[in-house]
Amino acid sequence: MSVTVNTTINGKKITGRAEAATSLLEFLRDSLEMKGTKLCCNTGECGACTVIFNGKPINSCVTLAADAEGAEITTIEGLADGASLHAVQQAFIDTGAVQCGYCTPGYIMSVKVLLDRTTKPTAEDIDEAVSGNICRCTGYAKIVDAIHLAADRLAGRA
Repeated sequence: MSVTVNTTINGKKITGRAEAATSLLEFLRDSLEMKGTKLCCNTGECGACTVIFNGKPINSCVTLAADAEGAEITTIEGLADGASLHAVQQAFIDTGAVQCGYCTPGYIMSVKVLLDRTTKPTAEDIDEAVSGNICRCTGYAKIVDAIHLAADRLAGRA
C-alpha cells in the first residue's frame, strides 16, 4: 500500500508517494534523488543518515517516510547557500575532519542542531550532540576541532 507524503524539505514543499514501509532515507535517496544522506547500518546506530526533522536530528533509516507528513526536514543538500558552504561544512573541510567522508553528512547535521542552540558548546554538549554518530576514520579529535571552529565562526570569534 502506498501513501502520499506532503512535507517540506530544504525549504521546498514536496509531495511524493512511498510504500507504507519505506524509510525516510529511502524516500530521500531513491524517490527524491537526494544522495547526500548516507545509508550505512540501517538500524539507527551509526548516524550516517542523520537529517534535521522539525528542528531535531533523527536517523532517517529508522523513520518512515509517512512520518514526514507535514514535517520540516533539512538534509545536507539544504545547508549550503548556493556556492557558499555552511560554516559547519567549511569547518569540517578546513580541519580535515573528513577522511572517507561517509559519516560526514550525518555529523554535520547533528553539529548544526547543536550550534543552532549554542555557539559556546561544552565538551559535554559536544559529546551528547554527536553521541549518535560513529566515525571509523578520524579518531574524533578533528571532528571536535571542526565543531569548535564552526562555533567560533558562527559567533564571529574567528
